[in-house]
Amino acid sequence: MDGTASGQRLRLGLVDGDGIGPEVVASARRVVDEALAAAGGPAAEWVALPMGRRAIEEFGTALPEFTLEGLAGTDGWILGPHDNASYPPEHRIAPGGAIRRHFGLHANIRPAQAFPGIRAMADDIDLVIVRENSEGFYADRNMAVGSGEFCPTPDIALSVGLVTRAACERIAHEAFRLAAARRKQVTIVHKANVLPLTMGLFRDTCYAVARKYPGITVNDEHVDAAAAHLVRSPGDYDVLVTENLFGDILSDLAAQLAGSLGTAASLNCSADRAMAQAVHGAAPDLAGRNRANPVALHLSAAMLLRWLADRREQPVLARAASRIDHAVAATFAAGIATADLGGLASTAEFTEQVVARVHHR
Repeated sequence: MDGTASGQRLRLGLVDGDGIGPEVVASARRVVDEALAAAGGPAAEWVALPMGRRAIEEFGTALPEFTLEGLAGTDGWILGPHDNASYPPEHRIAPGGAIRRHFGLHANIRPAQAFPGIRAMADDIDLVIVRENSEGFYADRNMAVGSGEFCPTPDIALSVGLVTRAACERIAHEAFRLAAARRKQVTIVHKANVLPLTMGLFRDTCYAVARKYPGITVNDEHVDAAAAHLVRSPGDYDVLVTENLFGDILSDLAAQLAGSLGTAASLNCSADRAMAQAVHGAAPDLAGRNRANPVALHLSAAMLLRWLADRREQPVLARAASRIDHAVAATFAAGIATADLGGLASTAEFTEQVVARVHHR
């Protein structure tokens, strides 16, 4: 089924967040609308829902229950960055993490690619980090009740890391399926030499899943060696699969090698839900100044469209995603960029340039 404008309905959530969130989310919405129209796809029905400081001020919570209910009624959503560090102490829990846990978005897919026209430390980088998103050493997602960090005395702090075979299997399948559509190579990143039980379970489970994908080349590296190798020869990597904390760190490193966190896209997903969310933060010092770089959210939105295309068998959504990717790359190649990348374009000006190129694929 092609899913042209006369066919499938497309209902997308829109969550502004904090800081530059409203600006980059509005930019991403505009680009998605134009790409869908240019590809002959269905018009998106957008569902705006509150989250963050404005939600605290209006509803007394950073993540109202009706926001979660509203997201559940969409096909997928775009989430703007949040600045929970600036919230009142009683509201400090990160709403983005709460959304991921609520919907079981266990996989975090983070590509890193250099763009012609943008200065990069590694021109040959073109990889994807597949990060397990629900367990690991992050204290907010490894206990049924309470936090995985605790202090038995005021002078001792402990942290519990959680690794389960089921979660390792899920994320390994994500990585191998992704590699099958790319250069057919997976690197398992772990630290089993000093964490033989938890990281050993992760490594060994990934290797067990690898046997189901005989066409994929697989190897493994300790995370410290992988970080060094990534700096030295990033072009050697295709897909890296790793646990939560390691994936968070390595993906930021890869983004900087590719040029900037401002171009770092990200998709959080499960088997039936997906959320586009840029890697970068809310940058409150840039809020309302028309200087934010919207590229990471443009590319994240394209990832969402491509994910929906696969799940709904609507190739027109993949064509719209390709138009976004092409338009961003062509805009950079034309020497147009925002200030963080050494350019002169405002958020609005850059958005207009991308929109124009979406229609000239």
